[in-house]
Amino acid sequence: MEREQGRALAVQLAKAPVERQAGRLEQREKENKKMKDQNTTARSKFLSLVLRHSPETIGLTLDEAGWARTDELLACLARSGRPTRLEELQRIVADNNKQRYSFSADGKRIRANQGHSIKVELGLEASSPPAVLYHGTATRFLDAIFHEGLNRQSRHHVHLSDSVEVAAQVGSRHGKLALLQVDAARMQGEGHVFYRSDNGVWLTDVVPVRYLLKLPS
Repeated sequence: MEREQGRALAVQLAKAPVERQAGRLEQREKENKKMKDQNTTARSKFLSLVLRHSPETIGLTLDEAGWARTDELLACLARSGRPTRLEELQRIVADNNKQRYSFSADGKRIRANQGHSIKVELGLEASSPPAVLYHGTATRFLDAIFHEGLNRQSRHHVHLSDSVEVAAQVGSRHGKLALLQVDAARMQGEGHVFYRSDNGVWLTDVVPVRYLLKLPS
């Protein structure tokens, strides 16, 4: 009995360093993944800046439809101290949870799907929206919204969603969440035009107050 207990203890003692090493490796992998995710997020945010708002920040040129040459974008990023490989750029585009960016069919051009503050013509065609759409915002903006309606501000369009969950995610980024329901069917029936971006965001020029309803928190 004592001999068996001794062997069991020896096995446990032998396993302990291996388990500690495995634990350290697992922790290191988690830390590396976290750093990689943070780096990807930072790159995606900077890509949003140059493709939506300030391409001149890195000396990039967009055409009238918002497209940039992929090779020119990579060269400009490198010159600005943010070298990015094509594979990394492709991963940013593919993995973005809101699908903010698109490559052209041949992969030689890239653009943001919507959300520009600079003048571009995305070539979107008018589309019939669902009967109801949603907009997420912060409660501190409600007084202004129910006085003026939803305006596009510095963007080309007001952004709406056909998903309550997506609207809530967007609104929660701005503070205490307020969800608004938009009577899109009535809007369209009274002459308002809607567009749908390549990544599924519904766009319109303005949403007057009479089409808005605040949903319960």
